[in-house]
Order: sequence, then C-alpha cells, then structure tokens
Amino acid sequence: MKIDFEKSNGLVPVIIQDSRTQQVLMLGYMNEEAFEKTEKEGVVTFFSRSKNRLWTKGEESGNFLTVKNINIDCDQDTILIQAVPKNTVCHTGSFSCFGEKDNKGFLYELEAKIADRIDRKTEGSYTYSLYQRGINKMAQKVGEEAVELVIEAKDSNDDLFKNEAADLLYHFLILLKAKGFSMENIEEVLRSRDQ
Repeated sequence: MKIDFEKSNGLVPVIIQDSRTQQVLMLGYMNEEAFEKTEKEGVVTFFSRSKNRLWTKGEESGNFLTVKNINIDCDQDTILIQAVPKNTVCHTGSFSCFGEKDNKGFLYELEAKIADRIDRKTEGSYTYSLYQRGINKMAQKVGEEAVELVIEAKDSNDDLFKNEAADLLYHFLILLKAKGFSMENIEEVLRSRDQ
C-alpha cells in the first residue's frame, strides 16, 4: 500500500466504516506517522489538526476502533478503514458522527416494517394476521417455506428458488419478532462462531 501523503500537504482523509454493518462512522485525517502507527498497532490513530499531534481514537474515552481492513482509493490519496468500534464513535455520544441511523440494509428495514405492523396491530396486514394466529402457525409457515425452498433448490428454475428464499426469510423475520428476538441477536450468535 503506497499512499501519496504529499498530494495534500501531508494529510489524507480517512473514512472509518463499521466492518460488521458497513455504516460510515466518521472522517478523520492521517499523516504518514499516524498511518504507520495504525498499521502496526491495529488501532486507528489520526493526526489531530486541532491538537497538532497524533491522536488515537479512544485514548480518553476508551472507545477504540480496532482495524479489520485498510483500503486505499485509486488515486492513492484517501484511506478507507473498516473497523470494529468498541462503543460509540462520535464525541456527542452518537454511534456514528453521521447520526444514529444504522444503515444495515433492506433486510433490517423489512424487519422494522414487520415489527411496526405487529406492534400497531395493522388490520388487513398479512403479517399481523399471521402473528395473531400464534407461534405454532408462524413456526409451521417457516417450516413450509423451508421445504418449498429445498424443493426449488433441486430444480433449475432460479426465479422460483429466489422467491422461495425470500418467502422463507420473510416468515423467519415474523417468527423472530414473535419470539422476542432480532436479526442482531442472530448475528451475535454467528459472530461468536466466527473465531
């Protein structure tokens, strides 16, 4: 990795992204010394323009950013660091300097929509009507969709396979809500296995 620190008077912008969710957390700057320290120690260190010195994120708060991956852009003058934040990142107490919204993707939006329809008891909603039928019916529906997915996996119709996979995920999200869990809970289990 060769970064052109001279292109912008010795400092390059550094975008910090949560390695798990891909959410952009903050923007800082590094000089060559800060970059080398970050690479060596595996914890993000910036050059603070206001303090005019190296500054390791979390040195006062304990909210360190553990480096998972470092990428350099095509012009070699911007750094993207994927990191695991220890806690909140922004000095305001927000998870991200760009606000609290956790942009995890459409499945999380769908999970929130399912929860909203159930919590609001939305009449006429398929989601809510299935939820009202109880845990046994929801579990049975997940089982039916899983079997249908297996059947389509053995055939060669990709569209039917994708549709059955979508149906399974949708019904699984309803069941998760009914059991009082979220996709984040399942992610935690999967992460604990990723050793």
